[in-house]
Amino acid sequence: MMDDQVIVTKDLTKVYTMGEVKVHALRGVSFNIRRGEVVSIMGPSGSGKSTVMNILGCLDRPTSGEYFLDGERVSELSDDELSIIRNRKVGFVFQSFMLLPRQTALANVELPLRYAGVGKDRSARAKAILESVGLGTRLHHRPTELSGGQQQRVAVARALVNDPAILMADEPTGNLDSISGQEIMQLLLQLNEDRGTTLIIITHDPRIAEQTQRVLRLYDGQLRED
Repeated sequence: MMDDQVIVTKDLTKVYTMGEVKVHALRGVSFNIRRGEVVSIMGPSGSGKSTVMNILGCLDRPTSGEYFLDGERVSELSDDELSIIRNRKVGFVFQSFMLLPRQTALANVELPLRYAGVGKDRSARAKAILESVGLGTRLHHRPTELSGGQQQRVAVARALVNDPAILMADEPTGNLDSISGQEIMQLLLQLNEDRGTTLIIITHDPRIAEQTQRVLRLYDGQLRED
């Protein structure tokens, strides 16, 4: 396996059984993503985007096929093993922010460090990453005291605080107005440039996709690449 490939997939399939019906969500999907690359994944509803995201993000396993993340074969790991890999290797940014409403921005960003067992310097690391996304003066604000764009910046900081191998952004601008959405997109691209974080964006928006280096398009569980 080449060292510059952070994601390697081969013939991924995913079959969901619903009673007597089998739904083929993925049908032999193969692709690689280089370390530090910015890739978007597009496709209509039911195309397999969410299934790919769940597998790449170690939230689910493929029915068959191979998946290597940062050199580690994860396609056949147990749920507990996937949880450990997910916490160490993957950062998530969701459309709906997914922040704890009663916790401050600082506490929200510290959360992945708590799960990872980080004690020493936890607060300092969270503060530093919040400052890097432009929220150094909002450390002790709760989500309800922040704008949508600021809440998404907190979510980005939380996703990056463990220095993950990949950052998965699922419709990261979907709940934002056009100006805030573009600010978040520029932030993600700048963080990719500054930190070298591999960025994978799931989006319906061609304006977002055209800002990425490569587009993977899914149709009926099969892949086409721009």
